Amino acid sequence: MKRKRILLKIGSNTLTKETDHISRGKIEDIGRQIAKLNDQYEFIIVSSGAIAAAKQFVKLEHNGEEITVKQALASIGQPHLMRIFQENFRELGLFTSQCLLSYSDFEKQVSKENIRNTINVLVANNFIPIINENDTVATDEIKFGDNDKLAALTAALINADLLIIATNTNGIYTKESIETNDPKTITQVQSLASLEKEISNSKSSHGTGGMQSKIEAATIAQNANIETWIVNGIQENFIINALENKIAFTTIK
Repeated sequence: MKRKRILLKIGSNTLTKETDHISRGKIEDIGRQIAKLNDQYEFIIVSSGAIAAAKQFVKLEHNGEEITVKQALASIGQPHLMRIFQENFRELGLFTSQCLLSYSDFEKQVSKENIRNTINVLVANNFIPIINENDTVATDEIKFGDNDKLAALTAALINADLLIIATNTNGIYTKESIETNDPKTITQVQSLASLEKEISNSKSSHGTGGMQSKIEAATIAQNANIETWIVNGIQENFIINALENKIAFTTIK
């Protein structure tokens, strides 16, 4: 039986559980769910968190621009982030691989084919690709969007069946419910134009995104006929609970 392909995007807030440290428990939670779903689904992960991982170990002295410091932190943190994934996933019988991409890779046909072919070979051999933007040479994620766009472009490129964006809210809330401090999830979305009117421009504490970048990602996915789910990744068992419809989240058709 052909397994369904899920592109799972994990933001920094999910990985840190809204603290200042990468949560091994959260990475183990994600791995445990993937191991349970392994017969039905194949997973490709786009993960932020390199800068958050570095901040646990170092405080850089600098005179340079803030963006350069963040690039340096990403360079220090990326191997730590991968090590935590590798250690936790290996204990569950899962194998991981690292793919560092930049947006310019999606502009060249040859690069796109190389990415697709590499990911297909990895998945066919039961390795889970863990993708991050190559922040040392590119600043797009740091500046613009917490990997949401990267996840959507990758999902479209590898013909994913589903894009799950893990964040720190139960999907997208109605604007009115946020204003009255009683958040209510918009569960089904057909028109992204109508959704635009509901979102606020607030950004998350660790991530650089916010709901605007998630809607832009969902637009890319929608154009590739891929459904997007925006799910609260801080909750335990969030992937399985979403698949079994046990929690509130936003589905963008």
